[in-house]
Amino acid sequence: MSELIVKPNRTPDPDGNVLRITPESAGWTYVGFEVYQLEAGERLAVPTGDREACLVLLAGRADVVTAKQAWTGIGARMSVFEKIPPYAVYVPNGDRFEVAALTGLRLAVCWAPGKGTHPARLIGPEQIGVEVRGQGSTERLIHNILPESEAADGLLVVEVFTPGGHWSSYPPHKHDRDHLPEESLLEETYYYEVQPEQGFAVQRVYTDDRSLDKTLAVKNGEAVLVPRGYHPVSAPPGYDAYYLNVMAGPVRTWKFWNDPDHAWLMPKPSGK
Repeated sequence: MSELIVKPNRTPDPDGNVLRITPESAGWTYVGFEVYQLEAGERLAVPTGDREACLVLLAGRADVVTAKQAWTGIGARMSVFEKIPPYAVYVPNGDRFEVAALTGLRLAVCWAPGKGTHPARLIGPEQIGVEVRGQGSTERLIHNILPESEAADGLLVVEVFTPGGHWSSYPPHKHDRDHLPEESLLEETYYYEVQPEQGFAVQRVYTDDRSLDKTLAVKNGEAVLVPRGYHPVSAPPGYDAYYLNVMAGPVRTWKFWNDPDHAWLMPKPSGK
């Protein structure tokens, strides 16, 4: 895989899609990711087929309907940088979702293979775990949209706000070996928004043997593929970075392995 950055289309396609990652385009097995940009009054209808989906309302308000459920007027923010938890909707495989934009709407759709285990449900802002992780220049805000403690077949979804001058996904860690309980194999995408929009974030993706060793300048609206390796992120001073992570693999658990060169940066357990 030579290109790790996926750039958005300049204009939406007829369905409103501006960015699409499939397992086939990424060269992997589990994770898919899309972004749609709809104007007020526009609609999107998608069957889930053999995949489960998590819809994340990045910005704007909408009505969402599945085969057996309907939610009207959902949407908590008009920009991700309001930093309040979003509304999300989980939809299983063998279902469908229809979205009607009530305002301008930016919608992320996260995909993974489904097993039909769980029904469609609304994930409201009050159900999303909020935490501050790190300290000093590694402090960042986390919204756990679909963590492993919440029902899904394969998807793990989280969003992270990294202030300008700070680092996240740090110290560097990876999850590219199916070697539990030490490490789980999880493919991952990072979808970025940057404020102000002319800025950028920096992401490194590298392996122990450096067979993969990329340093990427990522712009607003772009996505990064992490097929393997460590993947720390930095937000330059003056530019706040937002990213939405989607992970999936053969086992739905997040067990990461720290880069041994930098593991000394991890906080020490209290009392030891």
